[in-house]
Amino acid sequence: MSSLAENKRARFDYEVLETFQAGIELTGHEVRSLKTRGGSLFGGHVMIRGGEAKLVGLEIPSFQPKNAPEGYDPARTKRLLLKKDEIKHLFGKTQEGLTIVPIKLYNNPRGKIKIEIALARGRKKHDKRELIKKRDAEKEIRKNLRRK
Repeated sequence: MSSLAENKRARFDYEVLETFQAGIELTGHEVRSLKTRGGSLFGGHVMIRGGEAKLVGLEIPSFQPKNAPEGYDPARTKRLLLKKDEIKHLFGKTQEGLTIVPIKLYNNPRGKIKIEIALARGRKKHDKRELIKKRDAEKEIRKNLRRK
């Protein structure tokens, strides 16, 4: 399972409550571009409209810009492939004020591109500060243990 793109900022900005694996509907040149490390999940989020989950904000530049199809939009909305009960569950949770964010884009062992999405709650500024302090303290402990 090789990672194609990761949204490290999402784990800092949001408290991840639940994760889901979903397929993603892509065109051929988008797949080639992703496999050559050409995507960015930063700023992406999932919307549920009309019984479908859609990924907004995922930017996939063209694999070969000169050979890109006419009117190609690198930030187009992509449909996520989830089961109906998963979509209903996610829709209910978003009504409660939670957010759905993309965490990681990866290849599964069968060669399909999958995306890991998370049901998350936004962190407040003081929560982020506490997280940074905790991380720094753990880093310092590991550093001191290596010295001994």
